[in-house]
Amino acid sequence: MTTLPAPLVWTFDGPFERCLADIEDTLRRAIVMVGDVSRVAMLIDLSLPALKQRVDAGEALQPAWGRFLERMARYGLPASPRVRHLRGAGPLATLVIAYRN
Repeated sequence: MTTLPAPLVWTFDGPFERCLADIEDTLRRAIVMVGDVSRVAMLIDLSLPALKQRVDAGEALQPAWGRFLERMARYGLPASPRVRHLRGAGPLATLVIAYRN
C-alpha cells in the first residue's frame, strides 16, 4: 500500500462553476485514494480578490454554489466542507483534504 502525504492539497483557477466541478471531481478521487469517506475532512480556501474578479467579469456565484453544496452532501462526509475566505491574491480555490489513517 502506498503512503499518502497528509494533507492532500490542490489549487483551482478559472471560471467559478468549472472550479467547483473540478473540486468535486478531485474530492471523488481523494476518497478513492483514502479509501473511506468517514476518514475525510475537507477545507476550501477561496481567494476573495480572485472571486471579485470573477464577479466583476459577470460570473454568478449562485446557483452554482448552492448546487455544489447539494452535491457535496451526497458524498456522506462526516462534516460539511469548511470554507475559509482569504484576503490575499492567489488561485480562486485551494482544496485541502485531511484524513485519518
